[in-house]
Amino acid sequence: MRLSIFPLSGAVLFPGLQLPLHMFEPRYRALVGDALARDRRIAMIQPKQAREGADLYEVGCVGKIAEVEALDDGRYNLVLDGESRFRLIRELDVSTPFRQVEGELIAEDGDEVLSGIERAGFEREARRFADAQGYSVDWDAVAQLDDQSLINGVSQIAPFDAASKQALLESPDLAARCELLIQLMYFFGRQNGTDDRVTLQ
Repeated sequence: MRLSIFPLSGAVLFPGLQLPLHMFEPRYRALVGDALARDRRIAMIQPKQAREGADLYEVGCVGKIAEVEALDDGRYNLVLDGESRFRLIRELDVSTPFRQVEGELIAEDGDEVLSGIERAGFEREARRFADAQGYSVDWDAVAQLDDQSLINGVSQIAPFDAASKQALLESPDLAARCELLIQLMYFFGRQNGTDDRVTLQ
């Protein structure tokens, strides 16, 4: 399927979650206008380097515009609802100011759950990580989240570098993503504080 993309380093979107965006560059304002005129869908995918026309990672996520605010100067504030991960097949040669790709949707298991041991291990490391970083967390609210909302939500907002976030997005299933998250929090939480982003490099 043809997908119009917004390549943004450090930003990942997961199915079932939301991502707020501020669109100000002319090409991405055109992207939003085109999406609103068609099916309201924009595909988020990370570039491998922070430069113009950089190669793209192989997995991204299709989002549907759920909320949009058109500002007087042509900029947009919008919220994307994550729908499905996709795998990049190839980039298309297009005349639009924004990039387009051919991608295939990745089938998701909407009923995935963690074992009790996996969930407990994650929450234990998450508490330690939050304490070490000085984050204030409503743990009662966390306990009410289903496994997918919890693991994918933390994967999307955690202060990890682009490669780490990409690895989380590409994890084949919820258990693997949970295990990787625990590893990232463990290593990041034991850094000496000289850098605020953990990296897989």
